[in-house]
Amino acid sequence: MENAYISGVLKQFNYYKSLGDKTFEQLSFEDMNYQPNHDSNSISIIVKHMVGNMLSRWTNFLTEDGEKPWRNRDEEFESTYTTKEELLQEWEKGWKCLFDAIAPLSDDDLNTIVYIRNEGHTVAEAIFRQLGHYPYHVGQITYIGKLLKGDAWQSLSIPKGASKSYNQDKFNKPKERKHFTDEV
Repeated sequence: MENAYISGVLKQFNYYKSLGDKTFEQLSFEDMNYQPNHDSNSISIIVKHMVGNMLSRWTNFLTEDGEKPWRNRDEEFESTYTTKEELLQEWEKGWKCLFDAIAPLSDDDLNTIVYIRNEGHTVAEAIFRQLGHYPYHVGQITYIGKLLKGDAWQSLSIPKGASKSYNQDKFNKPKERKHFTDEV
């Protein structure tokens, strides 16, 4: 039997990954490295940080602390990607690590204690923590992309001025149990 919680979590993470993917499709590598000032993070740096976090948190998720000794978080905020392809490969690597760690979980695992910087979390709490962290950064990525593309931006959700027709379409369909990302 499918675990509804794990299935829902995977759908949510996939949804946020897809927002990043759709943003990257609209941007050049130069766009991804745009920084309005020295203290701001470019999309490239945000991706590097997310990947570092994902690899640290999800590698040996149930058996090792989520802050690995090999992680150098400060280096995640230095721009080092040299091509868009390299950035995208790393992005995929981070998400694969996450999905590979979460997909096999069962109900019995959800109350297991895992550690992040020596602080105990249930597996469910650790997942919730990252479901807050990654969408926060994906929001930054999409916002920067939207700023850079201006009028050429392809909306990732309901475009401005289209809410009424979108809702009308939804309410013209029969009620059914499904995840909002099933049509994305």
